[in-house]
Amino acid sequence: MTFQEFDALRESLSAADFDRPPAFVANAHVTGLSVARALDDYGVPVVALDRSGDGAAPPSDAADYAGRVTYPLDDQAGFREDVEALAAELDHEPVAFGCMDEWALAFAETEPEGVRLPFADSETLDAVLDKTSLYDRCEELGVPYPETHHLSRTDPEEAADELGFPLVLKPARKREFEEAVGTNVVEVADREEYHDVVEMAEETGIEVMAQEKVPVARGEDQSLASYVPESGDPLAVVGNARVRAPLGYGTSCVVETVENPDLRERALSVVEDAGYHGISEAEFVYDRDRGEYVLLDVNTRPWKWISMPVRAGANLPMAAYSDATAGVDAAPGYESDGVRDARWVSLEDYLPLVAGGETGDVLASEDWQALVSGAFEESGDLTTAVYRPSDPAPIAHRLDVEFADRDYYCSC
Repeated sequence: MTFQEFDALRESLSAADFDRPPAFVANAHVTGLSVARALDDYGVPVVALDRSGDGAAPPSDAADYAGRVTYPLDDQAGFREDVEALAAELDHEPVAFGCMDEWALAFAETEPEGVRLPFADSETLDAVLDKTSLYDRCEELGVPYPETHHLSRTDPEEAADELGFPLVLKPARKREFEEAVGTNVVEVADREEYHDVVEMAEETGIEVMAQEKVPVARGEDQSLASYVPESGDPLAVVGNARVRAPLGYGTSCVVETVENPDLRERALSVVEDAGYHGISEAEFVYDRDRGEYVLLDVNTRPWKWISMPVRAGANLPMAAYSDATAGVDAAPGYESDGVRDARWVSLEDYLPLVAGGETGDVLASEDWQALVSGAFEESGDLTTAVYRPSDPAPIAHRLDVEFADRDYYCSC
């Protein structure tokens, strides 16, 4: 699929003939590709939206159309106008899937006319994404979380004295901090570094919190991947991030299903108490000193390894789409036939770790044979982030972008 400029995309959609509501998937990188493939498996048309065509999703066979829209962090009103203009060209109201915080929040905050939103309103999203309110809720529900001092409530010097160094500084709202600092977490080794970040936050009006550096057990991180409907039972899978790049705290490389009923219950208690419905990922790490899992964050959107629960039999994007289009003729319904074991690997992140000797290979010889032959697509429990022989354009495109040294970054 060719990535089109906005006007060309609008013209293409005006001529399109969809017999069911399409999905607007934004942005269009690894997460967007996974969402597109999950929906395409059920015949849902996909329009991949981004500010650049260098993401993994636009060339995929799972994307019917792909093109540029205004980046919401540059111009949220412009984003809304673009999305509404595209939706107005269609015979069916599209279903929106925001695949990073800024895109998900832009859909929720602007509520584009003629677009179906398969998740809670922006006020509810804020109550979950804002760590001040999230940790307050954890306190009320008895869900463990790292020792945290909100610097709007506690003197920064007292907080530092209580926690000691090194410690971690996090924003109450991730998006604002990332814009100012370029990351959503800063580890500070001493009081001088601490003062620098605190002063920057005060100058920019960003609420931050000081948090203990949790003594994390590497390879034990677990998350609840779920779709919680407005009414009815949630669809959920627990995943263990067995390998990260960089090791210990980086992006997920290998994730596999695990059984952890207690973690599932705790995660759902937080999500449901907030009144949130939609797709989410509740992230926990194992605290060696406490001997238990502590909640770090809840992402109210799809995330990088969402194709793992899809492989496990919990197609979260389809569950959300099905509910959003209930009663619409020709819109496919969805019901899970049960959850089973699954594993997910991001070869782009995993191979350099193994090749560089930073970690041993956790995949077996038969896994590599299935990957090379493409047999993993038809059988077994393994799936991938981008590479799929039946849909080769995304991985070829990723190589083109890397070899051309073009600047496309997305943490997904």
